[in-house]
Amino acid sequence: MLIFQISINSLLFFIGFIGVITNYKSILITLMGLELMLLSSSLNFIFFSIYLNDMYGQIFSIFILTLAACEAAIGLAVLIVSFKNLGRIKIDSEEEKR
Repeated sequence: MLIFQISINSLLFFIGFIGVITNYKSILITLMGLELMLLSSSLNFIFFSIYLNDMYGQIFSIFILTLAACEAAIGLAVLIVSFKNLGRIKIDSEEEKR
């Protein structure tokens, strides 16, 4: 059962990693990939703490979730300021190249 959960979480982590690496144009999708990576690592800590009967993994996952919430708040604030100043949320657009 643990092997199945670890493989699913590894798959979620790599989907988030590929989303961050391949999509360099949109800030929003990059942030979603980072959130997916943080949540899958947090789930791995929870599963290992249940398997090893230890509370430290669950406490550490709470810290990871707090970090993910802070990253989301800061990222959305940057997105709002970028939209106010530039009128778009894309990182790489055609207007900047001209």
